Amino acid sequence: ELLDRSVPRRVHHTAGHRKYTPPGKTGTMGAGPKMPYPKWVWSPVGGWYCEPPNVKRNLAIVGVAYVVICSWIFSVSAARERRPVPPKSFIPSQIWCKHAAEDDPRLRK
Repeated sequence: ELLDRSVPRRVHHTAGHRKYTPPGKTGTMGAGPKMPYPKWVWSPVGGWYCEPPNVKRNLAIVGVAYVVICSWIFSVSAARERRPVPPKSFIPSQIWCKHAAEDDPRLRK
């Protein structure tokens, strides 16, 4: 069977006091019930009504990994940054650059 008939036709929302109203009748606005969909369709992103388990934990793990990787890239870039020709004006990366005082004579004190 292509469609899952176990999905209810009318949905009572638990988060609020609104009820689903059939089309053609006046009522509150909203998305309505989850419609039946073919179960044989596969999607790499989860398909219809995707609610993956532990989504908040997984996003937190990916966020921490992203920050760690970006911090490492920043530190390597700051350590290796060199300017063979002194810049004509101030560049913000000279604040954290390891060799800024060597490369720009104006910064030597």
